[in-house]
Amino acid sequence: MSTQTLPEAASADQALRGVVVAPPTRQIVALIETWQALSVRLAALLRDPPASALDAQVGQIDDAFVTLLDAEPDRSLLLLVHTAASETQRYSVTHALAVATVCELAARHVDDWDGGARRSLRLAALTMNIAMTRLQDELALQDAPPSDEQRAQIDGHAERGAELLRERGVRDEQWLTAVTHHHDAPPGALATQPLEIQLARILKRTDIFVARLSPRRTRKALSATAAAKGAYFDEQGQPDEAGAVIIKAVGIYPPGSYVKLQNDETAVVLNRGERANTPTVASTVRASGIPYIQPMPRDTRMRTLGVTAGVPPNEVMVRTPMEKLLRLVR
Repeated sequence: MSTQTLPEAASADQALRGVVVAPPTRQIVALIETWQALSVRLAALLRDPPASALDAQVGQIDDAFVTLLDAEPDRSLLLLVHTAASETQRYSVTHALAVATVCELAARHVDDWDGGARRSLRLAALTMNIAMTRLQDELALQDAPPSDEQRAQIDGHAERGAELLRERGVRDEQWLTAVTHHHDAPPGALATQPLEIQLARILKRTDIFVARLSPRRTRKALSATAAAKGAYFDEQGQPDEAGAVIIKAVGIYPPGSYVKLQNDETAVVLNRGERANTPTVASTVRASGIPYIQPMPRDTRMRTLGVTAGVPPNEVMVRTPMEKLLRLVR
């Protein structure tokens, strides 16, 4: 998502109008451009929040976001997860969009949550790091560990973020509470917690899941398997209900992640499967290590093509153009 810059934010509305009516070939390009445009608009808001009516502006982005996700869930996941796993530029906004996507899909598997709760969760995901957006982008490219000053900003960003949102017009207490507690919401059965803490818990576990899929200069991205394990087990090493909801929503191998197949090929995940361990994939690297010119669809339900492991993104030297991958998504 680094092909556009912040001054191009005004082009977002034009892109948003083109997705549904575009011909099939152009629809793929339009989808990419629309997510890029949303990224630009959100980055502008996070870096320089307006003095008032921030809730309305983030809400407009959320409306477009949900429309895209409802229309193209797996293509959107593929694009956002793959981008988060392969780029360190503009880390904060890429991370926010990927977290919001996984949160929304996970929230659809939580009983008794209405559309208002899901919206509050998405808005919290998009803005949870608003108090450290610039710092987060710097840290992704920084060779050294955080300084004492940076660490203090990191430690206080959740509460400061909620304060900043309130100062700029946000009155949704579920949104504000989820931002405040997105690092300290406790484990346990979701139903035993107030709704706003349930939102914070889903946000916390999704934040961890996506962060483990994403590289920084000082930290390599993990495989999808390792990221899923980190989400599924809580702080005491016990199965976590919030983490289980995330895995139920996106699978052990979410679209956009890399896997190794039984035939020793390396593949990109295209679609979530009927089961968590049977996604639809396309091989990009042969067992010999030679890349395929065109990604080759594989049925992982077949014994000889089953997924054997997740692969960290840094171990894959081949980068297939996104358009080719998106055209293979069912």
